[in-house]
Amino acid sequence: MVKKDKFSMPMGMAGITRYGEGKDEIKIKPKYVIAFSIAVVMLEVLLKVFG
Repeated sequence: MVKKDKFSMPMGMAGITRYGEGKDEIKIKPKYVIAFSIAVVMLEVLLKVFG
């Protein structure tokens, strides 16, 4: 028989890699994200009206 040169790599976690639960992650509360988004929209409207 002919020996095949193919081999399969292990699936792992389907491309998702986690490096632990460190405290150096940036965590932002959802209410701050919503407030920032509303502020950006209001700034754009003001620039569109007065600019």
